[in-house]
Amino acid sequence: MMLSALFTTLLATIGDVIPIVTIIFGFQFAVLKRPVTNLPKVLLGFVYVVIGLTLFLLGLEMALFPLGDAMAKQLTAPDFIAQFRLSDGIVLGWLDYYWVYLFAFCIGFSTTIAEPSLIAVAIKANQVSGGSIGVNGLRIAVALGVAFGIALGSYRIVVGDPIHYYIIAGYIIVVVQTFFAPQLIIPLAYDSGGVTTSTVTVPLVAALGLGLASTVPGRNPMIDGFGLIAFASLFPIISVMGYAQITQWLNKEPPHEDGKNAL
Repeated sequence: MMLSALFTTLLATIGDVIPIVTIIFGFQFAVLKRPVTNLPKVLLGFVYVVIGLTLFLLGLEMALFPLGDAMAKQLTAPDFIAQFRLSDGIVLGWLDYYWVYLFAFCIGFSTTIAEPSLIAVAIKANQVSGGSIGVNGLRIAVALGVAFGIALGSYRIVVGDPIHYYIIAGYIIVVVQTFFAPQLIIPLAYDSGGVTTSTVTVPLVAALGLGLASTVPGRNPMIDGFGLIAFASLFPIISVMGYAQITQWLNKEPPHEDGKNAL
């Protein structure tokens, strides 16, 4: 069973990587018409990518996804929430779901910190900025944004508010922040929202939203269960620009002409 799953995942990963390899080498040889520097090393790197992605995806399927799905269902079960309720009424109130909010915050933070795409973007941002943007600082800022966003999205599901109110208010904050944040961080902040919706974060967040919408009375899993990914994409933009603004204020230095303040 294990070998069968490993082989199936390996074939799927190879199928996903082949188009990327084809496009890269196709442009290199057909358009640029230049040889690839250190071709054996590059080919070995692609082998490492295939093996690493295969083991990573297999590990997610075997451990992280089932555990996250089980946790979401157990934490959102009415009988569990009733044991720790804070309200006195017959119907559970939004405060009674505080364990769900805490779990949403923690799972959002931890999965984002472990997100490979975010690590890659943070490393590249550090290199391109000459060290002005710290790798760990950017990762933590993005992770806090995702954590807060998922916790707020869980609250929205519990209370049943329309999602567009939150999204519109969030992007109004983003637009206002854009005028005051250091220029160096603005494009990176906008990109940070996209790198969070990747392999690790999406399945766990989706499981949490659907589990919560299925157990809260009066909620429709199709209408209310989805939408947490939008929060996970929006709030990192706010948190990264806020991180840059706070850092600039703490340094008490006016922005340099090229916008490069140490972050």
